[in-house]
Amino acid sequence: MSARKLIISNDLRTDLENFLATLTYDKLFVLTDTNTKEKCYPLIRDIPPLQAARLICIPPGDRHKNMEQLSAVWQILSSEGASRSSLLINLGGGMITDLGGFAGATFKRGLQTLHIPTTLMAAVDAAVGGKTGINFNGLKNEIGAFYPPVGVFIDCDFLRTLDRENLLSGYAEMIKHALLSSMEMYNPVLSFDWNQPIDYELLSQMAAQSVAIKERIAEEDPKEKGIRKALNLGHTVGHAMESLSFENNTPLLHGHAVAAGIICELYLSYKQCNFPSDKLTRTTYYIKEYYPPFFFDCKAYDRLYERMTHDKKNENGVINFTLLSDVGRIHINRSVHQALLFESLDFYRESFGI
Repeated sequence: MSARKLIISNDLRTDLENFLATLTYDKLFVLTDTNTKEKCYPLIRDIPPLQAARLICIPPGDRHKNMEQLSAVWQILSSEGASRSSLLINLGGGMITDLGGFAGATFKRGLQTLHIPTTLMAAVDAAVGGKTGINFNGLKNEIGAFYPPVGVFIDCDFLRTLDRENLLSGYAEMIKHALLSSMEMYNPVLSFDWNQPIDYELLSQMAAQSVAIKERIAEEDPKEKGIRKALNLGHTVGHAMESLSFENNTPLLHGHAVAAGIICELYLSYKQCNFPSDKLTRTTYYIKEYYPPFFFDCKAYDRLYERMTHDKKNENGVINFTLLSDVGRIHINRSVHQALLFESLDFYRESFGI
């Protein structure tokens, strides 16, 4: 996605109105969930181009990122006469930008989409890079497409509407981006103090830097054939934990699962690629201080492993990991023996005293 289409906005109403004036579309739709309809939609609904927009509202939460809600969106687009020239604005967190992006990618083989992420997670991850999708058969993002939107608006004032747990969920992706980048990014991210009143201006500046890292990687490899797989750091184990948490009716926020996955995959990096032990310890302590533990015992190891075998980045039945030999030194497509993988799960549980 070009810089022209990624807009870090300090005046969302004006910037959005000006951007919409540059587009050509026959009908306008806005997708929200019930939370963003109440808290975020009022901030933009008075913009003149949105006066004639058809609002589509679905239930919140990742458990609703499914075929049922996707079909409901398709049905409204169809009944309201949407065409390939229509524009769908996705206003919400990662669930909305993922599902709305996929709805836009597939309805009549593709209409225009525009993302306005309202959570830190969506701003630094889900809305950026062109990935769309839904959960299916108990697996995260099992069905999806690469489909870049015509624009992404990031307005960090939305961060003030979020509770601490959802901010931390998005922050896990910023930890990942810092690990993939440099010590200049890693040190500030691992120094942000969540026990103090939140410095939203500093958090916004760091979020913009994090977005730039993902954009750089995604532009280099838009279809995830090579270096973009680096963005999977923490996600192979994290997605498995997230799926298991839903199965156990103890759902983890996506970023909390990614934080747990980062610990496991940095341990694999330490054992297999000589990732520095002091940075493994520092990152683990930071995550342990601010993120809740995911409770599981060794009886769950096989179930977690089975879920990892479904990861979309696997090849020829081999689970592929992104590992690091140091901050910013990335190794993609690394296989790991099951015994070592289970050892990393032991390390996580021991780190949290589980």
